[in-house]
Amino acid sequence: MYSPKEYAKHSLLFLLTLLATTLAGGEWLFGRSILSSERPLTWEYFLLSLEFSIPFIGILLIHELGHLFASIYYRVRASLPYFIPGWLGFLGAPSIGTFGAIIQMKDRVSSRRIFFDVGIAGPLAGFVLAFGVLIYGFIHLPDGDFIYEIHPEYLDPTFDPDNQEGVMDLKLGYNLLFWLLEKTLADPEKMPNMSEVIHYPYLFAGYLALFFTALNLLPIGQLDGGHVVFGLFPKHHRSISFSAYTIFIFFAGLGVVSPFEEFGYLLVALPLYVGFVFICYSKSGLPTTNKLMIALLIVALQYSLVSFFPKLEGYSGWLFFAFLLGRILGIQHPSVADNRPLSATQKLLGWIAILIFILCFIPQPFIIK
Repeated sequence: MYSPKEYAKHSLLFLLTLLATTLAGGEWLFGRSILSSERPLTWEYFLLSLEFSIPFIGILLIHELGHLFASIYYRVRASLPYFIPGWLGFLGAPSIGTFGAIIQMKDRVSSRRIFFDVGIAGPLAGFVLAFGVLIYGFIHLPDGDFIYEIHPEYLDPTFDPDNQEGVMDLKLGYNLLFWLLEKTLADPEKMPNMSEVIHYPYLFAGYLALFFTALNLLPIGQLDGGHVVFGLFPKHHRSISFSAYTIFIFFAGLGVVSPFEEFGYLLVALPLYVGFVFICYSKSGLPTTNKLMIALLIVALQYSLVSFFPKLEGYSGWLFFAFLLGRILGIQHPSVADNRPLSATQKLLGWIAILIFILCFIPQPFIIK
């Protein structure tokens, strides 16, 4: 089905991504880099970093294979998984070593049921493995003193982690599943706070897997969640996708423009931000006037809410993904010729996928100071 050249190309991308995530893992887990002379990533620490990269890339692989095997089952031509390496250590920037993985559909899908099965197979398969990795990670936490091996400075009673210049402070946000597993499985004396989870390979790998799972299950457009909504709600999928996207971008932009900023800043920032939101609705299928009105309404509501609740803040990190969805991928789902309703089993799986999204979605995944 695939040529030797295709197998070689995709295998090379996979191995490069595994290498990149291992290098990134060394930076997150141990603060060690192959470019550092003070704290180099030695062979010993490289091998230890595989405890992060193998489960993380393994979950992404299972996710994509779920899509691929469903495509093969329905005889829909699709590419092998494309893994996208993304280590940014050579720029001095933090990264997780990859920009994700995708498969490319080469045939047009003409059935609602096939769209549903191909779309849902990936996140369900990946979630099962991510769930297992997290269970293992919570049950096998190292002793509480483990963190002093990474941060010996914490032993200094005068050390103040909140008052360190030039040091990036990264805190992971909670989702429901991570919180539930922590409270039910983890030993409280061994459980790190959310700013130290990055040093625990299985927890960090599982956390990132939940993040990607929720991202794919957003009920928008042609994302996996969009396929689920398209299958479950054939008459309402357009309005659900549009509403979900609007809520997503509304939350993301909360606090971007604030009445407490200087007037000169607002004079420039407000029209630029309105233009950005307008562009995000490029592929909404709406007339230009409607898109402009929606952009103005969203920004006005965000601005008003922040004026009443000054501490209200969304997550601006979502804005880039909102831009990709609205400007590149689109928020509409393609129509199909075969509109037969889903079976009872498919509907059950669809609702399970919605539950997984609720459990996995992280409103503020990476809080950087």
